[in-house]
Amino acid sequence: MPDISTLADLVGPQCLITDPDVMDRFLHDDAEWAPYETALAVLRPHDKQQVVAAVNWCIEHSVPIVPRGSGTGLSGGANAIAGCLVISFDRMQTILDVDPVERTATVQPGVVNDNLRARVADDGLWYPPDPASAPWSSIGGNVSTNAGGLCCVKYGVTSEYVLELELVNGLGELVRVGKRTAKDVAGYDFRGLYTGSEGTLGVIVEIKVRLVPLPTETRAIIGYFDSLVDAGQGVANVTAAGVIPAALELVDKYCLKAVDDWKNMGLSADAEVVLLASSDLLGEAGRAEAEKIVAAFESAGATMAAISEDKDEADAFFAARRLAYPALERLGPVLTEDVVVARSKVPEVLARIQEIGERNQVQLAQIAHAGDGNLHPLLVVPAGDDAARVRAQQAFEEILQAALDAGGTVSGEHGIGLLKMGGLSRELSAEVIAMHRAVKRALDPHNIMNPGKVFS
Repeated sequence: MPDISTLADLVGPQCLITDPDVMDRFLHDDAEWAPYETALAVLRPHDKQQVVAAVNWCIEHSVPIVPRGSGTGLSGGANAIAGCLVISFDRMQTILDVDPVERTATVQPGVVNDNLRARVADDGLWYPPDPASAPWSSIGGNVSTNAGGLCCVKYGVTSEYVLELELVNGLGELVRVGKRTAKDVAGYDFRGLYTGSEGTLGVIVEIKVRLVPLPTETRAIIGYFDSLVDAGQGVANVTAAGVIPAALELVDKYCLKAVDDWKNMGLSADAEVVLLASSDLLGEAGRAEAEKIVAAFESAGATMAAISEDKDEADAFFAARRLAYPALERLGPVLTEDVVVARSKVPEVLARIQEIGERNQVQLAQIAHAGDGNLHPLLVVPAGDDAARVRAQQAFEEILQAALDAGGTVSGEHGIGLLKMGGLSRELSAEVIAMHRAVKRALDPHNIMNPGKVFS
């Protein structure tokens, strides 16, 4: 066991936690039943030079490193490994620069997503990546998992907005990768490689992101459906109509009730499933797009479909979509899926997921970023019910396989971490896995960067 006091001499003892009771909250993310172990220490740095010093100390002493953002991850990617150094970026929350002319922002990794959005709104700008956890999740964590969210259907995932990354690599060097100008294709795309790498290739300490003009007009469209299959067909029909909404979300009645019981928001829906869409086109173009979405819902058998004239009602439904996961957690442990299929396959896969839940006798709640085929079935288990936990874990693996059978992928935004390693090994060929491992060996020659995650 290395002498931790030598690290304290380098980074300052006030930034280092070694008390097991205090460390505990830094040792895992929100992934249910993902294992974690006791760390050697937790580092809460104030600046990048402390991170450089810590990484080089870890190289010297063969100590694994686990980077951590806000801890809102759902795959176990930030879970501690025995004897590791957890580097938590909760003290590095400075928005370093906003350039309204070039439409960029430079931030430390601990900056919370919604805080960045609020800051750039002052300049009429917007940061589109919008995970449901945006009020709590950090940009660094979003970059590490290549997070998505409600607006991905039109605006894409985090990687489409990352311009530059400053990081400490596997040799302990502080390096900068990415684009210095609007167009830059010089060399390999290390920016893209590190985005979504879940801390397995280096530790990100600074991020420059691209911004876009803030939408000035939005319309919400709400559709009620009697079944998941009909709602899934509504999603497929929107795609077939050539419409790209700003958001297209699915929430079932179970989720809405859980949120309403918790927050007393006055939600009521005479439907088994609700589709929530929005258009941010201006003027008549926006109204025409909204009407096309209504028609797509109706052609799928919606019992009600309309452009919402009540902003408060529309806001409440979208808020309920964001609150679904924490609301369900109040009912017991929740195992969260994150699979993606082609939008035309959404009805078929939703039906198969429902069948998997019923056959395994697991309570399923269904939410989805349905507009891009990103499905998030939630498996809710009574607290302390070990038999139900085993059934839920079995259903989890079967849902991964259902997505693969439909030509989809095992993760769209939550990352692989610990929970999806088996699924990823089924999704990728042996040759492609070998390519991944070769990259890992080359960029992390000491094998200290979040080892044991993504690939066993």
